[in-house]
Amino acid sequence: MENEHVVYMLRCKDDSLYTGYTNNLEHRLKMHESGKGAKYTRGRGPFKVVFVERFSSKEAAMQKEYQIKQLSRKEKMQLIQDC
Repeated sequence: MENEHVVYMLRCKDDSLYTGYTNNLEHRLKMHESGKGAKYTRGRGPFKVVFVERFSSKEAAMQKEYQIKQLSRKEKMQLIQDC
């Protein structure tokens, strides 16, 4: 797990999607659930992890996170279906 870089997508209870990066997915999900994760996700739980992609470098993961954030909701939904 060391040096693992993860891009993930959550579906919030209001059906919105949140995309993030972490190097410890389990810990990051606990932070979201406790309200100490990203400002966007506060009050939007519970969450469902709908997309996870792992990378060997932080740079590659951050590039993927940026690419996903540029997608439309329709494109994000297609990405989720394809994984």
